[in-house]
Parts: sequence; C-alpha cells; structure tokens
Amino acid sequence: MHISRNPLRRFYGRRDLHFVTFSCYRRRPYLETARARNRFVKILHEVRGRQGFELAGYVVMPEHVHLLITEPPKGTPSTVLQVLKQKVSHALRGKGQKSGKQLALRFDGTTNRPPAFWQRRFYDFNVWSEKKFQQKLNYMHRNPVERRLVLHPKDWPWSSWSFYERGEKGLIRIDILKPKSEKSKSAP
Repeated sequence: MHISRNPLRRFYGRRDLHFVTFSCYRRRPYLETARARNRFVKILHEVRGRQGFELAGYVVMPEHVHLLITEPPKGTPSTVLQVLKQKVSHALRGKGQKSGKQLALRFDGTTNRPPAFWQRRFYDFNVWSEKKFQQKLNYMHRNPVERRLVLHPKDWPWSSWSFYERGEKGLIRIDILKPKSEKSKSAP
C-alpha cells in the first residue's frame, strides 16, 4: 500500500508575512551552544542584506528556528531559507573535511557524520492579521521558557523579545511590520 504525504501548500506572491519554522536534522541540538546561535544570527543578518527580506521576529532554539519574515523582492521565502540553511550548515559543519575551526560542531568523534545539518522541509504559515502576528510573536518568545531553557524570555538573547518588550536593539535589527490586512486598513 502506498501512502502519499499531503503536499505542502505554500502561498507566495500575496505580500503576506510568513511565520516559518525549520529544524536541525532529526531535531538534533546543533544550535545548542551560544557560539552556534550567535553564528546563526550573524548569517541571518548577512542573508537578509543580500536577499532583501524584512525580519519582524525570530527565536533560535537548540534544535530549531522560528522566523517571521516578509517575502523578498525576488524569489520566495523558500529560496531565502535554502540560502540561509546552506550558509549556516557550511559555517557550522564545514564541507566534509575534519576541521580544526572553533565553530565546527562536535559530532560523535568518528568520521560518521550525519547526512544533513537541517531537515529538508519547513513549516510556513501566512500571517494575515494583527491577532495572528501577536500570537506567533508570543509563541516564539515563550519557546525558551516553555522548553525550560530560561525562566523569562528576557534571559534568552537569541530572540526578538527585547525589541518588542524593551525597545532594545538585540543581536539583530528587527523591522517594524504590520500584517497586510492591517496595512490596507490604514491606507487612505
């Protein structure tokens, strides 16, 4: 018996905000160290500069990432994530050679490395209202607390919480955005 997966349906070209979630291969904690999370944020900043999308929120967890982004001027959120995942994988994992780099991940000490850094697919949710925008931000910012990594979101610097709650810059610039339906309501 052949069981087919439900195909993912992505809705692009409507200028929506996108809440995306992607995970490390088999949910392994490849982003468990502060150095790895800092490197991820640095690469996110570089990719945003090149791809031209806006970042409304984020959280980097030990084994997954949530982003709230716009569609880039050229391409789609899928192309953004492809570039981001490749660059992070290359920076943290190297190209297959044993590396003496400080940021190289410590696998099990053998030459048997996992076949991938990231899971292939990602979750994408179009955010069309202020209510959904707030729900997704709150979900992202509460994630480290729910996982018992910290007692309060303020203690997890790898998220946009400090921007929204304190007006602080944080590790990466956050763009002030509103969902499309909110933009059209305020337009004359």
